[in-house]
Amino acid sequence: MTRRTLYLLLPLLLAVHSVRGQTTVAGMQVAAHGFVDSYHAVRSERPNDWMSSRTRLRTEFSLTHGGAGAFISANVMYNAILPDRSGFQLREAYLTYATTRWDLRAGQQIITWGVADGLRLTDVISPMDYTEFLAEDYDDIRVPVGALRVRYGGDRVSLDAVIVPVPRMYVLPTDAANPWSLGTLPDVAAPSRRLYHTEYGARLTAYLSGIDFSLTALHTWQKVPELHHSALCYRRMGMFGADVSVPVGQVVLRGEVASYVYDAGSDHALIGLDWYIPGSWTLSAQYAHQLLHHGQSRHSGLATFRLSKAMLNNTLQLQTFAYVDVTYGGLFDRSSLDYAVNDQVHLLLGYDLLRGDRGQFAVYRHNSEAWIKAKYSF
Repeated sequence: MTRRTLYLLLPLLLAVHSVRGQTTVAGMQVAAHGFVDSYHAVRSERPNDWMSSRTRLRTEFSLTHGGAGAFISANVMYNAILPDRSGFQLREAYLTYATTRWDLRAGQQIITWGVADGLRLTDVISPMDYTEFLAEDYDDIRVPVGALRVRYGGDRVSLDAVIVPVPRMYVLPTDAANPWSLGTLPDVAAPSRRLYHTEYGARLTAYLSGIDFSLTALHTWQKVPELHHSALCYRRMGMFGADVSVPVGQVVLRGEVASYVYDAGSDHALIGLDWYIPGSWTLSAQYAHQLLHHGQSRHSGLATFRLSKAMLNNTLQLQTFAYVDVTYGGLFDRSSLDYAVNDQVHLLLGYDLLRGDRGQFAVYRHNSEAWIKAKYSF
């Protein structure tokens, strides 16, 4: 670990431990939490090289006084494979003001919409960081956006309105030293910081007896550049969507639809279920279908499958989660074992399997890897 990283890490550790948990300072409620984790992965086929080697300190601070407050989340990272990723990374930093019905957040934050698990239909505000593709925890690859977010929460209805003055785009890896690199990509200019480039939209959710559903509208951007008139560019688009969640006994049924409106446009639909099986089993499955309107219409399908089992008084968690490219036959499956030594220390082992000759997983078909991870929470 570099000396510079240590200089950043030690003050944060001391600050968190001095106020760990929750305390009162000058009339304000101050809470501090965090974790240290270390993750290392090796390619399972020749040349059996390192795919990832990184250690991270995550700190989270919140301050509240009456209805006003602030939240800060930051990482200090040491990345042995990608030195440019080492150092201090501000994750979220926003101010809040809340009443019994209203909640306002202003600043850098992660915004999630929809009911899909690991798939994105209406969840298009916070883009993704694909530096290590899907070989990181899904929550860790979300990119925060600078936004003003206002939420109203009633007994039966809630409204979530968002304004993003400066849109953020997907992070696509191009570093030749990165095993997950997509190679050299043409330079593509992101939308300039102009008022008319602002993203804005709202999500209305109703909580009824035995069913929850939402309606969504967003004036946004394609977050991944696409070929348009022989050049790569980001295009403005409208997004209209809806989602529904219905519990039926031990099963929760989920559905989500979205329409992306631009010169070509595309329609998306998802159906899924979560089955909470006696004996601490959980089974989840989803299927998402896309219809792309570009010249001759093209169909594509992507499915997910999750199976988990808690054992040994919930100290051992076994899980497998897979993406299946129904159109081209590709696969990404992450299987893991998570053992809780105690409430603070977790040890994990896992294997990522990648297969595919065509489609989105083909470029990574030689990236199957075995990995280990240790995590200490405080």
